[in-house]
Parts: sequence; C-alpha cells; structure tokens
Amino acid sequence: MTQVAETAGTTRPTGQRRVLAALALAQFICSFAGSNMNVMINDISEDLDTTVQGVQVAITVFLLVMAALMIPGGKLTDRYGRKRCFLTGLVVYAVGALLSAAAPGLGVLILGNSILEGIGTALLIPPVYILTTLLHPDVTSRARAFGVVMALGGVGAAAGPLIGGLITTAISWRAAFVFQALVIAVIVVLSRRIDDPLPPDPTRSFDTGGAVLSAVGLVLVVMGILATDDSIPLMAVLLVLGALVLWWFFRSARAKEASGREPLLSPSLFRNRTSDLGLVTQNVQWLLLMGTSFTVAAYLQVVRGYDAIRTGVIFTAATLGLLVSSLAAERLARRHAQRTLVMTGFAVAVAGVIVLVALAGTFSTAWAFVPGLLLTGLGLGVMLTPSVNVVQSSFPEEQQGEISGLSRSVSNLGSSFGTAIAGTILVAGLTTGAYAAAMITLGVIGLGGLAAAALLPRAAGPGPPGRRRVRPHAGTG
Repeated sequence: MTQVAETAGTTRPTGQRRVLAALALAQFICSFAGSNMNVMINDISEDLDTTVQGVQVAITVFLLVMAALMIPGGKLTDRYGRKRCFLTGLVVYAVGALLSAAAPGLGVLILGNSILEGIGTALLIPPVYILTTLLHPDVTSRARAFGVVMALGGVGAAAGPLIGGLITTAISWRAAFVFQALVIAVIVVLSRRIDDPLPPDPTRSFDTGGAVLSAVGLVLVVMGILATDDSIPLMAVLLVLGALVLWWFFRSARAKEASGREPLLSPSLFRNRTSDLGLVTQNVQWLLLMGTSFTVAAYLQVVRGYDAIRTGVIFTAATLGLLVSSLAAERLARRHAQRTLVMTGFAVAVAGVIVLVALAGTFSTAWAFVPGLLLTGLGLGVMLTPSVNVVQSSFPEEQQGEISGLSRSVSNLGSSFGTAIAGTILVAGLTTGAYAAAMITLGVIGLGGLAAAALLPRAAGPGPPGRRRVRPHAGTG
C-alpha cells in the first residue's frame, strides 16, 4: 500500500469532510473573486472615478497574475509542502481583500485585488488540486471529490454576480471584499485538520529564471489581447514578444532537463496526448465561463441599465445549472466516459451561447437571458470535473505539483483570455451588436474546445481504481 493510500485510509470520515470543505471553499472564493466584480462595474467606476475599461483591466490583471504565477506556485508545494503553501496563500489573499475594501483609487484596488489576491490564489489553488488527487486514490472517489471542488468553484464563478450584487446593493461593493476575507477565516479554521500526504522536500531546487520567463511570456500574451482595441501594431508586437519569451522558456527547460537540472516545468508533461487535450478543454471551458459572465454582466449594466442586484439575479440561472450538473459528477463518471461528458458539456454550453444571442436580440425582457445562461451553466458543470480528472489522473503522485500548477495556469489563462477577448470587443462599442459579436466569438472558440474533446481517447473514461507507487522526487536521494 502506498504512502498516500495509507494516509487517506487512516483519515477519519469527519476529518476528510472538513478537509474537502476547506479545499472546496478555497476554490469557491477564488472563482467568486474572478466574477463578482462584473456586477460592480458601474459602482466601482463611479466611486473610484475611473472607467469601465479601468475595472476591466483590474479584473483581467487578477486573472492574469493567477495564470502567470500558478506554475511556480505548484512547484513551490514540493519544496515547502502543500499545507504551508495553502495557508500562506490564504493569508496573502485575505490581506489583499481587506486592502481592496479600503481602496481610495483604482491603483490600490489593483494592488489589493489584482496583485495580492492573485498571488494568494496562485499559492493556494495548486494545493487544492494536489491534495484532492492524493487523498482520493481511486477514480470514483476522486470524481466525487473533484465534483464537490469544481461545483463550488463553478458556483463561485456563476454566483459571483448574484452574491456580489446582493452585497453591493445592500451595503457597498467594498463589503464584497470583506466577505471574501471572512470566508478565508473560515477556511483557515477548517484547514487545521489537513495532513500533507507527502512530506515537503527542502532540498528541491526552484527554477527562478524559468518562473520569470513563464510569467513574463504569459503577461505579454494577455497584454497583447488587451491592446487590440487601442492599436493593432502594438497587439502584434506584444503577442510576438510573448511567444518568443515562452519559446525561450521551453527551450531553457529542455536544456536544464538534459543537463540533469530540474526545470520549473518538465517538457515531458506535454508528451502526454490525453493530458494535452484535457488542458485545451480546461482552457476553453474557463474562457467560456468568464467571457460569458463578463459579456452578459457588462451588457446588462451598461446597455440595459440594470443595477447590480438585478444583474446578479439573472445569473442565478447559470448558477443553478452549473451546481446541478457539477454535483452529479460522481454518478455521471460511473456511467459515462469522461470524453463523452466533456463533449456533451461543450455542445450544451455552445447551444446556451447561441440561445443567449438569439433571445437577447429578439426580446427586451430580462427573462430572455435565463434559458441561455441555464444551458451554459449545465454544459460547463458537466465537463469541468471530467476535464480536471483526465489531466490530474494522467500523472503519478510525484508530478502532481507540476501538473496541478500547469493545469490551474492553463485554466486561469483561459479566464484571462475570456475576459480580455470579450472585454476588448465590448469596449469597442457597447451596443447590441458588440454584445452579439462577443458572444459569437466565444461560441466559435467553444466549438474549438468541442473539437479538442472529440480527439480525447475513448479510454479516458471510468475505469478500475488505480494506485500509483510514490517514487522519489527527481534529483533527490
């Protein structure tokens, strides 16, 4: 019996539930932070004397910081331990939330929300996925655990507009950040029972140069997308620079691995076709979720003139759809191949996008957005868990730090792309036409995700419980 299996087997059910609750709540609050500001656009811009584009930048930078630092964050868990990184991330996140609540201007809001909360998230999210994987060694229990984590993550993203709208309308947008800090306090209390399945390895090297290159490359790519509305030549320059820096990063990683040193990210992670396709589907899923959330929320507030609470209530449809399908993850995983679930999820989500465009252009009532949001939520909920399970289950325990960081980075990069792409189209002209253009763009990208899912091997489905032997870390004795 492996060390991980023994640890999982000796954990009391009540303790397991508390640990899972802490991990799921952590995913909830980070996803909530990425979407709740969508209904505060008008309130924040007026209070801080900024623009809709300024708030969009704050939202995008938050998602970008997460994407840029998630790989280094995952790697640090091997050296310092999953629990320590998790708790450190929670503290940094809470400081950022409180600073955001007291922000006198956009600059401080970006420091607190975009930078500190982004760094905190990059530290705490990889441990969520590593611990969930290691503490649930068989496919069925892992699907159940990931179903809970992804359900709360999806609900956090989908219900962010509703909860944020309620708090903003009843108190202030600043109170929404205080709410985040309070949830963090609850997570810290629940986290006392977490036992790290694998001991930290202080001798594990950390590729600082690789961390800088990967972060700079990702930042340049997203900045390029954001620059589309201002200057096409600038966009092209930034995208080319970003691609060159990322090429440099991967070339450096190959050289370090060939010389016996440990890179930030092993190129061998990309030699697993199933995982590669799973990562593509994860990226597109979160691009659809955050892009749709931002587009619909901005359109309802700026064009239709809805307040925060009314906008949030409309998003309840997406929340309910996502919650229902996510919580059914375990049952669905037992009955259907994960490839089938991911394909079905994309088909339903893209159908939801089509309905959102068709009904919004035909009817002026708020109810016109409900069917499309419900379908989108159902589709995303069906595929979020199997996509994560496909990727995490493709690697042994000693590579969970790397693949978890990469997985979360790819997902958050998708969130950044979704907000950046949709925001760029919307800011160019906030009208019904711009809304339709943004949604159609997201739908086309969703079809690309469906094509990637269709290429997943049919064997990427329910199977017998598997346990992998824990081998020593590369480079250690």
